[in-house]
Order: sequence, then C-alpha cells, then structure tokens
Amino acid sequence: MNRGQFEEMSAQYLMKVEMPLKSVLEQSKLSRDDIYAVEIVGGATRIPAVKERIAKFFGKDVSTTLNADEAVARGCALQCAILSPAFKVREFSITDVVPFPITLRWKSPTDEGLGECEVFSKNHAAPFSKVITFHKKEPFDLEAFYSNPQELPYPDHRIGCFSVQNVVPQPDGDSSKVKVKVRVNVHGIFSVSSASLIEKQKGEGEDMQIDSEPMVQNEGRAEDQTKMQVDQEGQSSGDQQNEDNSSSSKEGASGEKQDPAAGGSKPKVKVKSIDLPIVANNIRQLDSDVLNNFVEYEHQMIVQDKLVKEQNDAKNAVEEYVYDLRDKLCGIYVKYITEEDSSRLTLMLEDTENWLYEDGEDQPKQVYEEKLDELKRLGQPIQDRHREQEDRPRAFEELGKKMQLYMKCVDSFKQKDERYLHLSPEEMSTVEKCVNESMGWMNSMMNAQSKLGITQDPVVKVAEIIFKIQELEDVCNPVINRPKPSVEEAPEVNDQNSGAHNGPTAKQGAEGKGSQQTKPGAKEMEVD
Repeated sequence: MNRGQFEEMSAQYLMKVEMPLKSVLEQSKLSRDDIYAVEIVGGATRIPAVKERIAKFFGKDVSTTLNADEAVARGCALQCAILSPAFKVREFSITDVVPFPITLRWKSPTDEGLGECEVFSKNHAAPFSKVITFHKKEPFDLEAFYSNPQELPYPDHRIGCFSVQNVVPQPDGDSSKVKVKVRVNVHGIFSVSSASLIEKQKGEGEDMQIDSEPMVQNEGRAEDQTKMQVDQEGQSSGDQQNEDNSSSSKEGASGEKQDPAAGGSKPKVKVKSIDLPIVANNIRQLDSDVLNNFVEYEHQMIVQDKLVKEQNDAKNAVEEYVYDLRDKLCGIYVKYITEEDSSRLTLMLEDTENWLYEDGEDQPKQVYEEKLDELKRLGQPIQDRHREQEDRPRAFEELGKKMQLYMKCVDSFKQKDERYLHLSPEEMSTVEKCVNESMGWMNSMMNAQSKLGITQDPVVKVAEIIFKIQELEDVCNPVINRPKPSVEEAPEVNDQNSGAHNGPTAKQGAEGKGSQQTKPGAKEMEVD
C-alpha cells in the first residue's frame, strides 16, 4: 500500500482535522487574516496529510521547529522573562482561560426550588475571583459542576458541594446578606474560598441598602431571601484583588462601615462583616491537610534526593581517583615512587575497585569519604613530588633573576650612577644584605635538594621559594624604585630701598658684585 491509497482510506478521519481549527477561530473571534504564523507541535502533526490540511485551512505554510518538550520549555522561559525584572522582552499578552464553563446551584432547607448561575463561562480569564451576594435566613449549600458534560473528557461533571454554615436572619427577622467568594486559581481549580455575613447594627436604621449592581433573581424563587448578585473581580496575578466593589462590602472580621448608597433622606446604616465557615462535601479535590502533607512529603523527597546525590558523588569521587591514580602510576608518576611502594599502592587500588562493586555498592556518604582520604594519604605525596619537581626550577629561576636585578642596582649605586644618587648608603646596604642572605638561602636549598632522590619528599617547596621572592621584593622595591626628589629653585629677593641684596649668584659674581641681574624666567619681587 502506498501513501496515496492510505490517505484515501483515511479521508473521513483526516477531515476531522478542520473541526478544532474552526472551533478555535470562532472562540478567539479571529479571522484567518489575523493569523501571522502557525506552529504545529506533536508527533501526529508531522503526518504529511495533517500538515497539508492545516496549511490549506489557514492559507499559509506551517512551521514545525518545536517538539512538545521544547514548546513547554520555551513557554516557561518566556513567562519567566516576562516576570523577571532583569530581562526586557516585547509586550506579550498571555491570558490563561477556564476551558469548561462552571455553574453554581444552590438551595436552602426552606427553599422549594433550585437556583443556579453560570459563574465562569467558557474561556473566562483565569485566575479570577467573583463575590456572589445571597439573601438568606439559614445555612445553604452550593453545588458546583461543569455546565456542559458532553464537552468534558471525563464522564463525571461534578466539582463538589460547599455548605455555608452559621447563616442567621437579621435581628429584625429580615434575610441576611451573605457574600460568597468563588475563585478559579492559576491552576484552573475551582473553589469557594470564603463567605461572610453582613450584619446590621442595632438601632442604626430600619433597612439596609443593597448593592447597586444589577440583581440576578433565583430561577426558583422571586423573594429577596433567594436573590443573588455577582461582583466580578479579575486579576492576572495572585490573590490580591478587591474582594467587593459594592458599598456594603466587608471591612474586616469585626469592622464597621457606613453605607454611602443611602441618600440624604434615608438614615445611614452601620454594618459589620462576620466570617462564616465553609464545609466541602463530595469535593473532587484534595483537602488542604492532604495537600499540605503531600507538599511536606515532596520536601522530604527533595532532601532524600540531595542525600542520594551526595552519596553518589562521593562514590564516584572514589572511583574516579582510583582510575586516575592507577593510570598516572604507570605514566607521569612512575619516577616519583619506588617500585615497592608502587606495587603496594596498585594492589590497594585494585582492592578498592573490587570493593566498590561488591560490599561498597551502597554505603553511606561518610564511608566513601573515609575511603578516599585513605587513598589520598598515599597518593597525595606522589602528586606533590611531581608538582614540586616540575615547578621548583622555575621558582628558583625567578628568585635568581630578582637577586641579579637588585645586585645590579647596588653596583650602579657604588659607581655613582645618577639614577641612584638620591639614595642613602644605609638603604643600599640593607638591599645588599638582603640579596646576599637570599642568595645564601637559595644555594643551601639547592645543594640540599640535589642530594635527595626524586622519590623522596623535597627539602624546599615551591611555596617557600615564592614567599622568599615576596620577602625580597618587600625589602628592595621600596628603596630601588623610590623616585628622585623634585628640585625647586628659590626666588631671589631684592631690597631696592636699602640697596641690600642677598648674596650674588655665580653668574653675578662673574659679572661684578655691584650689578644686580636675574636669571631668565625668574620672578623679581620688591620688598618694602
């Protein structure tokens, strides 16, 4: 069977590709001309017949540059960049929506009929909160369910039942205003998050003014006690929203507020808000305690994962050290260890390797660290001897260059070099003494080191030589590099009134004591 025959047999199924495309255009209220680019993601979209029908529907070529994992990663990265203050991105409008409409149904024990209202329509923005106002005299139940069961991928359309408790009538016998807050959070989970009863204060007025927004009556009853009102509060981030835009919204657990809706001819009414308990029954969600336990369990697993990672890292460090040291014992370290010590250390490395795959397969982190320290006590001296042998000649050479440089400066000073005439003999003597001491120390160390074998620990370490270089520089550099002091010519002062003058300059002495001359460029000053 070729591709053409297969697509012909599958034509009735391939035609269904256009159905979700038409639906999404209708729901988004966009036209094909409004679509700038089409990116298809997922394995089935790679089928040529599917791509062909999608391209034909939108009238443009489709792009297949992402697989499903990359699409999620790119979306997460974009959302993080939008939220981060450290990145600047283009203005994107990303709004999550409620995929399936949600309806609330209610009834109190004395109600004869049921009332219901669709609180979140299809493609409603999320996260989102709404405050619903009921007029009730007794506790009542709120049943939440998905409005269109046929659209659900799951057969049960129920969400749960929420009982609002402790509802009582007003002191005068009227129905109480009960404000219920429902919310769809950022994860698309519906909940009745809070409820409060608005109570009139005694002796402050006869009637309470209700909210000014349009009222939606209960479908089963028309009395005030079953009236319901919805205050919408949308927000695109978090839970910070104004919970009630009406004039009689709650002001706290026990706060008071005057109703500004009351006109000048009507007395002002003081009210207070009382929080009401909500009991969830037959809810298709986990209780908060269960969720908290799962979160705590997740934290424990994170800690456990960290411990396992540290254990594996410690084990891998032992294995890596065994392989690395064994290879170098036959390579660059072969000259720095005796044959007897090399055989004993090689045998120890083999025993450690066998232990790792037998008894040491699953040991605590501390056991691996102790095993690594035991190996390093034998391997580290070999590594140190190799490093010292490689770096010691360069360090001694650097020390010799420094001493040679300073001795040249001392010799130049002794020969009256103009560069060093501003230095005192005592200072140069200190430099010479320090250079001689360093030279004697270097010669003694080099002689002692030459008497040792390459498999023995060194007499002097590179760190000591570097310290000696620094010590020599600290003594000599401040003296050798001191700049010459700047020479300023003193101005000549003449007293014209008395005819006296400071002693003649050399040039004046040659031209006669009676003459008074000034050097070119010098300033003349008169003193009274």
